[in-house]
Amino acid sequence: MRISKAGLLVVLALLAPLLVELRTVLSWINVELTVLETAVVGAILVVAVLVWAFLPENGNGKTAEGDASSEN
Repeated sequence: MRISKAGLLVVLALLAPLLVELRTVLSWINVELTVLETAVVGAILVVAVLVWAFLPENGNGKTAEGDASSEN
């Protein structure tokens, strides 16, 4: 896991206000997002963060602990 469970929870919790403020900023430039569109963007961001968080750190499918034990 690339991030601690507590850190992941904080990142996911900060996505809600980020999405609300994104709607506000986009409305200043005359881009209106509906609540459904905002929910879809939020779901995509949550899935992207979760995929990133659960990818192995070294890219070959093994964790760092698994590599250290297999070298002995």
